[in-house]
Amino acid sequence: MTQSPDLSTAPWRSSSYSNTNGGECVQVGDDFPGLVPVRDSKNPTGPTLVLRAAAWSAFVSSVK
Repeated sequence: MTQSPDLSTAPWRSSSYSNTNGGECVQVGDDFPGLVPVRDSKNPTGPTLVLRAAAWSAFVSSVK
């Protein structure tokens, strides 16, 4: 089983499609080689999904 990365100081960026208030969007964490942490901007202390970079890339390609 893979251990989850420490996300307590992760740099997060919001989707370019988020509203002007920065809410109602997905945020992804940067600087995690091979992994993409994903969270809801409205609940930054809530659950976070940590996906392999290849899975995230496939997901983004599918929804485009």
